[in-house]
Amino acid sequence: MTHILKKSFLVFFIFVLASCQEDFLERTPTDAISATSALSSVENMQLVLNGVHRGLYSQSQTVFPGGNTARANNHYWVPLGDNMTGILIHTANANNLGWRDAMQWNEHTVPTSLTSELMWYHRYNIIAHANLLINGITEGGFTETPELFEVLGQAYTYRAYAYLELVQHYARGYLIGNPASDPGVPLLFSTESPFTSQPRSTVQEIYDQIEADLDDAITAFASGTGRTGSGAEAKSQLSVNVAHGLKARMALSMGDWAQAAESAIAARDGFPLMGEADWLSGFNSNTLSEVIWGSNVIGAETTFFRSYFYLASNTFNGSQIRNNPKIADRRMVDRIPATDFRGQVFLPDAPNTNSSAANGEGGWANNTNPLYTTEEEFDAAEAAIKAQYGMVSGHNTHPYQAFKLKQANPGSIDPDDVIYMRSAEMYLIEAEAEAMQGNIAASQAALQALVGTRDTGFDATAYGTQAALMDEIKFQRHLELWGEGFGYTDHIRWDEGVDHAANGGSGAAEVLYQNAFQIERPSVNDEWIFKIPQAEIDANPNLSGADQN
Repeated sequence: MTHILKKSFLVFFIFVLASCQEDFLERTPTDAISATSALSSVENMQLVLNGVHRGLYSQSQTVFPGGNTARANNHYWVPLGDNMTGILIHTANANNLGWRDAMQWNEHTVPTSLTSELMWYHRYNIIAHANLLINGITEGGFTETPELFEVLGQAYTYRAYAYLELVQHYARGYLIGNPASDPGVPLLFSTESPFTSQPRSTVQEIYDQIEADLDDAITAFASGTGRTGSGAEAKSQLSVNVAHGLKARMALSMGDWAQAAESAIAARDGFPLMGEADWLSGFNSNTLSEVIWGSNVIGAETTFFRSYFYLASNTFNGSQIRNNPKIADRRMVDRIPATDFRGQVFLPDAPNTNSSAANGEGGWANNTNPLYTTEEEFDAAEAAIKAQYGMVSGHNTHPYQAFKLKQANPGSIDPDDVIYMRSAEMYLIEAEAEAMQGNIAASQAALQALVGTRDTGFDATAYGTQAALMDEIKFQRHLELWGEGFGYTDHIRWDEGVDHAANGGSGAAEVLYQNAFQIERPSVNDEWIFKIPQAEIDANPNLSGADQN
């Protein structure tokens, strides 16, 4: 953290709007507060939290000095897990924001890359701000009020969130390694510069800290105010449900199945599952009933051509999408029953209109789909898709194109919310945790409660063994959470590699994916572990070259 934080003055937030290369450059200052006055009142502490909330989705350099315009934090980090594991599949050679390099495993495996550096940088800045609030409140003798406890609960939750993200990316997976001795990440508890951290703690020590922080968060929230306000903005605030949800994720990654199930049930309380219309609406708003936590992206401070939807949504009017439609794994899509409404968001028969498609099948002259017998039929299918989804003339279509993620204003560059946690995920955590304990009936019940709302023909009792249940749960996670970034941690927990060639192929082109077309499972391939930023190793006295992953 010496390199990452030495230039940062803790809580001074200035947000800058900038585009990629698409002609936007505006500057808008928002909440700004000096470190010396940050703890003078609960209202100022809330301003610190507001800065961290907005820092989740702003361009990194606009919140924490020393960042880079090419990463807008969770806009990039959320879909990255699916980009790396072949869930969010590229169809053409577009590399805006290094998105192709990340897909080809040429980012997180390089210690000088933006991806390796800025994820580390962002998560430790969250920790530093959480430390400011935690240390100040617990050591400051403040009058205990519900408002103070609410701030404290959010600070503990943020610190746990950041450490969980760090240990899951920069260390060996808990279930495939030896957590008692595997090196984790450094612990940082300081509030003021020079922000000296400890050496790398073990994976187990980091998980112990995460669990302690989440328990402290849940205790603090019990005396807090609860979320204030309403609508999408309110769900950008952390809550006791978020703390339970993070505890469910933590326990799942550790194989603490009983805790995972218990916490998942607590996390989803009060967040009913969506119906068909809402599920098909595009996943662009925190107001959806099952959203537990997400960033409410403020229009005046958006990232435009750095955004999640620019990288992952086929309706966004940006070159990364227009020239490189994103598709889903056809093996997954072809398995979706006709009775499941989620299948509507994937288009297996979309014409391949992109002359630059990596598979060489773009354009009518190269059409291989027998559904289109004339060029007129081919062009009419393209026009119908563009009309239905609000795409512009420059957008290309491609077989197995995905429209789960759709903008509220399709065909534009308008901002949309970024969803981090939904109650659907919690049902899937419960189902997996119960299955892994051998509690077949309980796992079936959790799976039925979720999938039965999506698929009128679903019958969880058809999966009567642990193996059958786990196969179905993996399929349901892939389908339900497609594009939401869980592929990376799922593959590590299940110790599964990436194989675009198996079982008829995913639809990805080997010439584009190169070495990432087939990747050995995490237990035998340390390239699943992110490299520690070289600049951090060079500057931090508690780290050396021997600490590099």
